Amino acid sequence: MPFTITSASFPNHGAIPERHTCDGMNVSPQLGWSGVPENTKSLVLIIDDPDAPDPRAPKMTWVHWVLYNIPPDTHELPEGIAAAALPPGTLQGKNDWQAIGYRGPCPPTGNHHYFHKLIALDIVLPDLKSPTKAALETMMQGYTISRAELIGRYQRQH
Repeated sequence: MPFTITSASFPNHGAIPERHTCDGMNVSPQLGWSGVPENTKSLVLIIDDPDAPDPRAPKMTWVHWVLYNIPPDTHELPEGIAAAALPPGTLQGKNDWQAIGYRGPCPPTGNHHYFHKLIALDIVLPDLKSPTKAALETMMQGYTISRAELIGRYQRQH
């Protein structure tokens, strides 16, 4: 079975509903996955936007959510999950607002792509004390078994 990530909130390459953005309630979308590789010890979820600030001339990748040490027997994060309801052992890193937790799409201009990346690791990482995406990716090097990806789009109605 292939390692896949999907959402009941939006289809792959489809529009992210406003409720998951800064124009709505800013709640995380429902995310589910299947086909977790057999030797997986933990999962990492990174949501980012490589189109920032303008998809016609992107200059950076903006990070919206960082989760790590998700137990491998977890198969879903419900919509709007609170930090206290995350699966036991799951830790969060900093987004690019320098905050912990989910912050939804809020693009200044254009139709942006939001990559929901799920990574299977053959290790449980130590507590990295709210790492940035870059710090987490450095710690993951050499431990990645497989990756799954879901892409959503959002454009603000100015």
